[in-house]
Amino acid sequence: MLEQRTAAEISRRTVLAGVPSVMLLGTAFQAGATRPRQRPKIAALVSEFRKYSHGQNIVDRILEGYGWESRHHRPALDVISLYVDQFPESDLSREREARIDNLKIYPTIAEALTLGGDQLAVDGVLLIAEHGNYPKNEKQQTLYPRYDFFQQVVEVFLASGRTVPLFIDKHLSWNWDWALKTVETSRSLGFPLMAGSSLPVTRRMPSLDMPWGAEIEEVVSVGTGNIDSYDIHSLEAVQCLVERRRGGETGVVSIHALQGDQVWEAQRAGCWEAGGWNPELFEACLCRSFSLAPAREDFTHTYPTPEQMSKLVRQTPYAYRYQYADGLRATILLVEGLVDDITVAARLKGQREPFSQLFYIGSGHHMQPNFFNPLVHHIEHLFTTGQTPYPVERTLLTTGLTAAGVESIWLGQKPLETPHLAIQYQPRRESTFRRT
Repeated sequence: MLEQRTAAEISRRTVLAGVPSVMLLGTAFQAGATRPRQRPKIAALVSEFRKYSHGQNIVDRILEGYGWESRHHRPALDVISLYVDQFPESDLSREREARIDNLKIYPTIAEALTLGGDQLAVDGVLLIAEHGNYPKNEKQQTLYPRYDFFQQVVEVFLASGRTVPLFIDKHLSWNWDWALKTVETSRSLGFPLMAGSSLPVTRRMPSLDMPWGAEIEEVVSVGTGNIDSYDIHSLEAVQCLVERRRGGETGVVSIHALQGDQVWEAQRAGCWEAGGWNPELFEACLCRSFSLAPAREDFTHTYPTPEQMSKLVRQTPYAYRYQYADGLRATILLVEGLVDDITVAARLKGQREPFSQLFYIGSGHHMQPNFFNPLVHHIEHLFTTGQTPYPVERTLLTTGLTAAGVESIWLGQKPLETPHLAIQYQPRRESTFRRT
């Protein structure tokens, strides 16, 4: 197993020195990130490869296909090398290596990219450092080695004089500075970088996108899970909608995270100006949910009172209240037990009824993880065309919001200004979520 590298060890490395700012979209170095002539050969770098891990869910779909529309689709890609950081008792990677022709597990990341040689020998890289036995820091962030993996990939790129497209699963890093350097490096070296979770591309109910150029006044998301792991999902669900607003993305200027009883106090405040959020948008989210917990045993559709909500939540509730540079106000709430899915509702200027959606992921992560199908569909597009399906700035912003929310909690639920999140970008107009 590759040892977890310390921050000091990583900071001493000079591979990424001198890259330009992420706000400057020009590139200083253009390498061979071109579309391959034959089926792309892919290297997969995973923290662990067990049932239901992200590594297994994504890599297996490329190896053996998945349901798409009305057929079993087999991607026009070949995963030919694996680097696996940890091997739990439930490991499946060795079985895949023994059963699948031309698939080999390599002991290092460099060897997985060079196929044991001294030059880059693949056409694309999957970086999936999610799950596994990794330490937590004092802020309760799991120290997944995404940036360490990334640096080793870049070392091979530089030594080989060429680059290939790279996909990074979920947020870019638990550390904001490393996330920023990741994007800056992709710009500097000129390789396509796609990152993020499955939420922006999964099915939605209703099957609609935010109207292009909408004037959005406030948005609320109600979701499940914990900080530093599931908060990124709710943040991405919000961001893939609000980036379509008039003027495009303007960046976030402040965030205030709440936990425990402070969440319910903010809810009772009744509006953003009083320290809470729009109660109509909160209600719209709960009413879109497929999993709203019943407030009474004898009837399943009673809308819960605030007191009932607090009792239905199974773990500490969290809320992130954050404001964009153009004045848009956003709140995500993590209230596992009250709901077990993710919904978003927005107030649009001049519209009486909220715009609201359920981000549909089926019957649960461990029972029916078909929400990975559209994500793999877009990964295939990345590797076969060399084009990213959506801007990586979206994931950079949601990564920064995740880290800032955790920081606000750690500092005692302190409001924070976020000048470093002045990330401006214009998304593509074409929708990328799965419609069928």
